[in-house]
Amino acid sequence: MSPEKQITAGQRKEMVAAIREAEQGTSGEIRVHIAGHCKENILDGASRTFARLKMHKTALRNGVLIYVALQDRQLAIIGDAGINSTVPAGFWDGIKEQMVEQFRQGRVSEGICEAIRRVGEQLKIHFPRGEEDKNELPDEISFG
Repeated sequence: MSPEKQITAGQRKEMVAAIREAEQGTSGEIRVHIAGHCKENILDGASRTFARLKMHKTALRNGVLIYVALQDRQLAIIGDAGINSTVPAGFWDGIKEQMVEQFRQGRVSEGICEAIRRVGEQLKIHFPRGEEDKNELPDEISFG
């Protein structure tokens, strides 16, 4: 089954709403990409998607991608250079662990939304929203 069919319209709305809320107080950008399979190492697939979505083009290099391969039961979180230089060591791993626990309980959408909130908290600390800030990347969920 394609990833678009595994995520309901309601779940998509919840995720987009979580992204918009998380980005309210930050110049940072959050994207979620949901794949069925990742035919390569999950970090390589996430990095390739990060580049394809042009997430490295943000002014402060503070984009974060949450990449989920549903059928493979794998996920990765990729932060650009700006945010990676500020978050504590192991930060992304902590979020991934929380997501895995939610996924085990069949709560995929909830796990993704919680991850978005946690990423947003860090972005707000390190990249507070400025008066001139604009949304540099789409908030919609991408599939592939």
